Amino acid sequence: MSGNAEYTQEFVDVDGARLGIQVYPEPDGPPGAPVVVIWPAMGVRARYYRPFATALRAAGLTVVVADLRGTGASTPPPSRACRYGYAELAGDVGAVLAALKPRLDGRPRLLLGHSLGGQVALLHLALHGADAVDGLALLAVGVPYWRSYPGARGYGVLPYTQGIAAVAGALGVWPGWGFGGRQAHGVIRDWAYTARTGRFPTLDGVDAEAAVGRLATPVLAVSVDDDQYTPHGTLDHLCAKLTAAPVTRDRYTVAEAGAPLDHFAWVRAGVPLARRVADFAAGLPRR
Repeated sequence: MSGNAEYTQEFVDVDGARLGIQVYPEPDGPPGAPVVVIWPAMGVRARYYRPFATALRAAGLTVVVADLRGTGASTPPPSRACRYGYAELAGDVGAVLAALKPRLDGRPRLLLGHSLGGQVALLHLALHGADAVDGLALLAVGVPYWRSYPGARGYGVLPYTQGIAAVAGALGVWPGWGFGGRQAHGVIRDWAYTARTGRFPTLDGVDAEAAVGRLATPVLAVSVDDDQYTPHGTLDHLCAKLTAAPVTRDRYTVAEAGAPLDHFAWVRAGVPLARRVADFAAGLPRR
């Protein structure tokens, strides 16, 4: 799309993996703008977020977009040899924040997650401490718990998610047949657990569900109209877990966007949503 900002491709090494991060130029205006680090949806490359990154930059934010482990510029490519799951993805968030620390010091900083990226960012803060950031934005995120889907949809979500997990277990990897791109078995295992139980699994011996309940970081939680994967109720289910955090719960509507929306389309129709994220960042308590 013409008019999108250029970025610099960088890499962060962690535990035998190499994580690709796209670093956008500083926005116009005074130095020290808030920094937002974007974590994508399952199987979605960082470059897909270029229109939204451009909108965030225009709204006055410095933007970094990471590729999830095994996707885009990040390695290793998912295979039977890969053993990682949600615990490792959450740890990757910390590795990227540590690598960016010289550029973050003294500046407000915000994690922004879409779908799986939102769960991963949330779990990082819950499991590893929230001192590195000032806020969390969850956009089109939700725990895909089958009972939180409207009407009879949940009765299809349950066998669908558990069927994907069964295939991934049998093959040792999810081949990406029509959903989510190629994924490590551990990622699909943990994702399917949340769909079946509505809870986060125990990760590295830690009760992630309880840890999420203790998180006190300010959260902006926005569901999107016509989201086929994480409709409004799935984010409501997730927000109910955030019993200690100040949560701003919102919806992004077709009327506000001025364009059709779904789980992915909001990225390319996100100028009003980018302004909302910038306003949230501006209102965060200063260090």
